[in-house]
Amino acid sequence: MDYRIEHDSMGEVRVPQNAYWGAQTERSRNNFKIGEGHEPMPEEIIYAFALLKKAAALANQTLCPQKMTAEKCRAICTVCDEITEGRLSAHFPLVVWQTGSGTQSNMNVNEVIANRANELFEKNLLHPNDDVNMSQSSNDTFPTAMHVAAVLSLRDRVLPALKALIRELYRLESENNDVVKSGRTHLQDATPIKFSQEISGWRASLEKDKKMLLLAMQELGELALGGTAVGTGLNAPQGFDRAVAAQLSTLTEICFCTAENKFHALTSKDELVFAHGALKALAADLWKIANDIRWLASGPRCGLGEILIPENEPGSSIMPGKVNPTQCEAVTMVAVQVMGNDTAIGLAASQGNFELNVFMPVLAYNFLQSARLLGDVMRSFCQHCVSGIVANKAKMKQNLHHSLMLVTALNPHIGYENAAKTAKLAYAEGISLRDACIRLGFLTAEQFDEVFHPEDMV
Repeated sequence: MDYRIEHDSMGEVRVPQNAYWGAQTERSRNNFKIGEGHEPMPEEIIYAFALLKKAAALANQTLCPQKMTAEKCRAICTVCDEITEGRLSAHFPLVVWQTGSGTQSNMNVNEVIANRANELFEKNLLHPNDDVNMSQSSNDTFPTAMHVAAVLSLRDRVLPALKALIRELYRLESENNDVVKSGRTHLQDATPIKFSQEISGWRASLEKDKKMLLLAMQELGELALGGTAVGTGLNAPQGFDRAVAAQLSTLTEICFCTAENKFHALTSKDELVFAHGALKALAADLWKIANDIRWLASGPRCGLGEILIPENEPGSSIMPGKVNPTQCEAVTMVAVQVMGNDTAIGLAASQGNFELNVFMPVLAYNFLQSARLLGDVMRSFCQHCVSGIVANKAKMKQNLHHSLMLVTALNPHIGYENAAKTAKLAYAEGISLRDACIRLGFLTAEQFDEVFHPEDMV
């Protein structure tokens, strides 16, 4: 491999000839061979960095035109556009497990923009620190990139998939409004419920999660940029923070604003914790829904068998004809991962020592993984499972009319204790509630038939 010599404040470094990164990136690449090739800095963070570097250049060009000339601004914007288009992805080699401030990834972006721009403009136009990083610090750019990446991941990955799943549940709900089945509490028979009512519980849970995610996005819209090293805004021009937020709002079509207190924005990560809490709530609801579906579909002969789900692939290498609820299993595994990520995020966010939190790469890594997994698994679950759910009406009716908890309808007529005696006798002797009630002398056959209508109990 051919190399070129780059230098930074510590001296000279050999860098691969065709790489756009520079000395600081190469030092990190050599010093942090941890999870190499498997856990790179998330592409969402690099994308967000490109957006904020473009926004910062535009703000600096307005506020400091003598330093950020129109040519320099145009050069930075040109390369940032290449990054957001995915054309320079190979030039961001650093892993998550690096400095906790994300300084090396900030410098990776600065160096790539500077070297690529100098190549495009065929002269030594940009310096990574003096120009690309103008008015900034890693300490305020990385938390800003985290917030931007988090908001974009919620808007573009999680919410579209969540809305599609809600729509599919609405359809399923409307199709099953006339289907009555046995309810269940404690995994035991309970009073009747419409299948549509059961589905409405799933749908309403997801709608609540959507509201919480939208609320969390508002909090994530506050940006640390402008605080520079410790929150004081040293070396940033007056109004830079507001100008950058305005530029980012234009670039993303999302309402971003500058954080009122930069000392908080640099050291506290509570907005990210809050937002991931909404993702955890979504994961918990998806887990519950997936569990309900696989219980209801259990069988086909020895389980509940009240619904039919799509048969997507063979379920066993030894048992012919077996089909498993694999989409439900994928949902529950993702939910477990999200809950583990939430623990990591909570612990990392608690480590804001003095003026800076130094667990930011792992915060970003876990949050973005959760958003990515939830968005993907909801799309898969909706397409390959929920859209194909069919009520097994015959089995639902059979289970409904064999449920001993239908006896609850008799409470107003024979009292709780007599109703309990009726249920126990029916269970013990394997007879119907009607026969048990008549045998015990609580109601005549005519009286029982007059008051006992399971389908009206919903």
